[in-house]
Amino acid sequence: MSHPVPTWASIRPSERLADTPAVRREGHWWLVTPAGAMPASEPRLTSELDRFAADMAAADRAVAKLRTERAAVREDQP
Repeated sequence: MSHPVPTWASIRPSERLADTPAVRREGHWWLVTPAGAMPASEPRLTSELDRFAADMAAADRAVAKLRTERAAVREDQP
């Protein structure tokens, strides 16, 4: 099955994995630069990208939770 190749112009900053050239589209990792794109298909690389993406998502959730808790504390204070 063919997957559409992402282009540098089609990548939103929010799609990039922590300001890296790694982008996940339709369940596949791509390395995208202004010079072109290539699929990341090496299993060790893709598993590390998956793990890094999961860690980044967990960190984002933890920060959001801390911000919510901090805002709740401020609301409780007179």
